[in-house]
Amino acid sequence: MKSRKRTLWGALAFLCILMCSAITAFAADEAAEYVPDMYATFWGLIPPVVAIVLALITKEVYSSLFVGILIGGLFYSGFQFERTVTHVFQDGIVGVLSDAYNVGILVFLVILGIMVCMMNKAGGSAAFGRWASVHIKSRAGAQLATIALGVLIFIDDYFNCLTVGSVMRPVTDKHNVSRAKLSYLIDATAAPVCIIAPISSWAAAVTGFVEGEDGFSIFIRAIPYNYYALLTIVMMIVCVLLKIEYGPMKLHEDNAIKGDLYTTPDRPYANAEEDVVESRGSMIDLVFPVIVLIICCVIGMIYTGGFFSGAGFVEAFSGSDASVGLMFGSFFAFIITIVFYGIRRVLKFSDSMACIPDGFKAMVPAILILTLAWTLKAMTDSLGAAEYVEMVMKSASEGLVRLLPAIIFVVGCLLAFATGTSWGTFGILIPIVVGVFAGKDETMMIMSISACMAGAVCGDHCSPISDTTIMASAGAQCNHVNHVSTQLPYAVTVAAVSFVTYAIAGLVRNPVFCLLIGIILMVLVLFFMKIFSERK
Repeated sequence: MKSRKRTLWGALAFLCILMCSAITAFAADEAAEYVPDMYATFWGLIPPVVAIVLALITKEVYSSLFVGILIGGLFYSGFQFERTVTHVFQDGIVGVLSDAYNVGILVFLVILGIMVCMMNKAGGSAAFGRWASVHIKSRAGAQLATIALGVLIFIDDYFNCLTVGSVMRPVTDKHNVSRAKLSYLIDATAAPVCIIAPISSWAAAVTGFVEGEDGFSIFIRAIPYNYYALLTIVMMIVCVLLKIEYGPMKLHEDNAIKGDLYTTPDRPYANAEEDVVESRGSMIDLVFPVIVLIICCVIGMIYTGGFFSGAGFVEAFSGSDASVGLMFGSFFAFIITIVFYGIRRVLKFSDSMACIPDGFKAMVPAILILTLAWTLKAMTDSLGAAEYVEMVMKSASEGLVRLLPAIIFVVGCLLAFATGTSWGTFGILIPIVVGVFAGKDETMMIMSISACMAGAVCGDHCSPISDTTIMASAGAQCNHVNHVSTQLPYAVTVAAVSFVTYAIAGLVRNPVFCLLIGIILMVLVLFFMKIFSERK
């Protein structure tokens, strides 16, 4: 018996020594900075491309994103099992969920979900629906109202997506506008509007990347050259007024007119309408929380930029931290809304607290997709995808000066599409442009910076793994893959016209003249698509 115990303890001791030595060896190996064999090569772009293609083919976003993450982990580790697992989970999932910026966005997302639930239970959403049924008479009117509200809320794209979606969803549902079309309108008035609004979190991000120059002044001067953003707004209005639909969107809109807002069997938010209370509440119960939310978020953002420490308003907005500002703003708006509903006696305190788990549950799909998308970006970053694109851009920039804006636009599109981040694309391309043109050709520098911004927004607009695209799906309560597949042909149409416009701009260098050419081309292309779609 004693010999067996000794043998057992000896085996355990040997196992402990073996584990300690393995951990020590692994830690020592990690201490030396590890660089994967595939670093800064074309292979760094493969994981997001695989995830995107799989999502579009299988119509299943969670498994597609995870497959992309797994491929990124395998490429990083050189196909070693242990390093793959630790990289995917520790550096990837745990890393992105430990990032303060990401956590702030998740908190903001959850609080907005809770506030939407409160507005529904207080009867504010139903009251707005009743008002809209009197004042908005048609499907076109409902869509134009969505566009107008999206343009007005230009502070931040996340805030835009969720606020416009929660406010306009009852209106578009009443007029049989498909959830896919609503999510497109939300997405197309989120990043494209923020990138041409001087007072927005996007303007702050762009100015931060223009080192050694007056970033805010350059941003203002680049607005007339931002053809993708401007032409996207033109396209939305023309499509709504002339009733132009094509591609998968046409099927969704045709089904919506017949009463089916979703088209596909997968309807993750189909029961959300059950939370809407019809018997109480008025317009003020929706309008007041939304206005308070906007004011508090603006205050939160300028607070993080040092406005209350003496910085000017524009300077504070330029230096703001969108994640922290939106988190603070949404929290105080949430508290004020609870007090407001309590004073009006439309929602008791216990009912407001009951909305917390309900609001959280409503945002779980968006949170899960965001987490996986952030993890996939972490895999791409660890493979040096950004460095690879930077190297290719620097080698291709010489001898192509006239066509450089169009080339930068395409590169920005592809990079943002593959990585799902427009801000990351800014960080890669803008410093290259400034380095090439600063002090040599200021007009070309501004034009190229604008092309970079436009391309980043375009790629972000198209990408299934973009956080803004995910937010638009959540705001419209639309199946994410439905949103991506219906939006893609529309975004590609604007991208093609923008590419031609940038090619002309590199020769003409007149932003207004080129914009007029772009608008004319946009309208002609849409007329052609309308005729082709009707014949088909």
